[in-house]
Amino acid sequence: MRIIGGSLKGRQVMPPSGFKARPTTDFAKEGLFNVLDNEYDLSTVRVLDLFSGTGSISYEFASRGVQEIYSVEMNPLHASFIKRSAASFGIRGMHVVRHNVFDFLEICRLDFDIIFADPPYEIEGLDTIPDRVFGAPCVPGGLLRDGGVFILEHPGSYSFDNHPRYLREKKYGNVHFSFFR
Repeated sequence: MRIIGGSLKGRQVMPPSGFKARPTTDFAKEGLFNVLDNEYDLSTVRVLDLFSGTGSISYEFASRGVQEIYSVEMNPLHASFIKRSAASFGIRGMHVVRHNVFDFLEICRLDFDIIFADPPYEIEGLDTIPDRVFGAPCVPGGLLRDGGVFILEHPGSYSFDNHPRYLREKKYGNVHFSFFR
C-alpha cells in the first residue's frame, strides 16, 4: 500500500501482518482524490476520517496539504499504527482518536469540511451512518460545515439515493462512494 499523491507520493504504508483492515484500493483513492482536488482547496479544510483502519485516507489528505485531520479508529493496534506512521511521515496536525465511531459521533463538538467514512462492510448500522453524521447532537446542524461533503465508502449492495442529503455515487471497481451534502 502506498500514498498515491501529494508531497508524500510514493511513500509506503506497511501495516503489520494480520492487520484486520480493508484499505481503500489505490484505484479508488485516485478517483476519489481527483474529485476532491477539483472541488476543494485541501489546504484550507478540516477533515474527519471515520473508521480509519490503516490511516491510508488520512495520509492522502495530509500529503495534499490538509493541516487538520481527525482520524477515528477503535482498534488500539490500528490507532497506534496510525500514530507511528503519521510521525514517521512527518505529518503534523493529525489527531488520532481511539474511540468507537458511533459513540464519537455522539460526543464530537467540532464541525468539518470533509468527512470520510470507510466502515467495515459487514458492520451493523452501516445504513445509519449518514443520519448519525448529520444528526450529531453536540453540534447544531451536524458535523458537516456548509459547503462541505460527507463521503461514505460502502459495498454495492447498499444504495443511499433516497437519502435527503444524497448527491451522487461514484464507483471504482467494487468500491462505491456515496457523496452527501
